[in-house]
Amino acid sequence: MFTHQTHIRVRYAETDQMGYVYYGNYAQYFETGRVEALRSLGYTYRNMEENGVMMPVTHMKTDFIKPALYDDLLTVKTIISTLPTVRMYFTYEITNEAGILLAVGETTLVFVNRATQRPMRCPDFLYAKLEAFIKSK
Repeated sequence: MFTHQTHIRVRYAETDQMGYVYYGNYAQYFETGRVEALRSLGYTYRNMEENGVMMPVTHMKTDFIKPALYDDLLTVKTIISTLPTVRMYFTYEITNEAGILLAVGETTLVFVNRATQRPMRCPDFLYAKLEAFIKSK
């Protein structure tokens, strides 16, 4: 299993009239966690797109447990527990500074060849990086 943690400070603009983080912002928090997790493996979205690979989200689920509030420092834990094929599965846990679990989620992304707009297998470089974490456990 591969895990990575990213910290995000809740901005005032991300909250709703009740003072809670607006639910739509969790998709951005998941994206930040996902992008930074892949970056930590040496696989940036910029490089991926320059090499003709796109990764659209095909599924997203979020369970809200407790609200995040303005100025909370959130930890987004991104987890990859299976090796990617044509699809890549991510799970997320969002906690506040006190370690209280606020939300959990999951996304599914598909590798797509930019030129053909057709699904493709996970690039070898990323697969090899993840294989070191997932198969060794």
